[in-house]
Amino acid sequence: MELTDWLVFSSAVFIGSYIQSIAGFAMGMILISVCGANGTIALPELTATVSLVSFANIVVALRGHLRSIERRLLSWLALGQLPAVAAGFLLMGILDRNAQWLLQLLLGLFITAGSLSMMFRPIPLATLSPRWACLVAGMSGGLFGGLFSASGPIIGWFAYRQPLELSVIRATLLAFFGIATLVRSSIVALHGGLTSHVFELVGLALPLVVLGSWLGQKAPPRVNDATLKRMVFTLLLLMGFYITLNAIL
Repeated sequence: MELTDWLVFSSAVFIGSYIQSIAGFAMGMILISVCGANGTIALPELTATVSLVSFANIVVALRGHLRSIERRLLSWLALGQLPAVAAGFLLMGILDRNAQWLLQLLLGLFITAGSLSMMFRPIPLATLSPRWACLVAGMSGGLFGGLFSASGPIIGWFAYRQPLELSVIRATLLAFFGIATLVRSSIVALHGGLTSHVFELVGLALPLVVLGSWLGQKAPPRVNDATLKRMVFTLLLLMGFYITLNAIL
């Protein structure tokens, strides 16, 4: 990696951690889309790094907010995601060895579709989703969390439809991603994927994660949530288009 590559990675980490501490999600997608489009970090190493960095960000962002977690919703989401994370990780390894262009194409399509879905405000439900819906959402989010270490679009859309306060939704989202990243990192470690390069990236990222998370809590942007999200996902949408076209061409 050259100096510009390190700067791109560092900027993505800082901005992603800042936004995630405010919105409750998006860090994984920002890191994957920016660094995936840059193309200097192999996807298995990039997703392993994102998992560890995201977990550190979540620990910092959840401090003082554990009581806000909707435990029933989290329990059924987590129950659905656990086997799906493992399946997604195994699928990523198969595609990385045998069809890298297809893996890049799926990444581009995932970021594009996720950005489009999250640019529009989901319609809240009258009551909390039933258990089966939580299981399905958890499985869907876990699959893409295992593939790309980013399940924000699916779980974010599902969570923001629940008739809950924003603080509760954000804390529950962070807790869900914390479980997902911990499980995925454990699987990666068992398969020998935590390489020295991954730890170099994580070592650079951790101070930026702490700074971005702290700044997000102490100095949130003056724009409202809806405007912030649309700005972020418009940028991600462009990244998704770029990765998709690059994979096709």
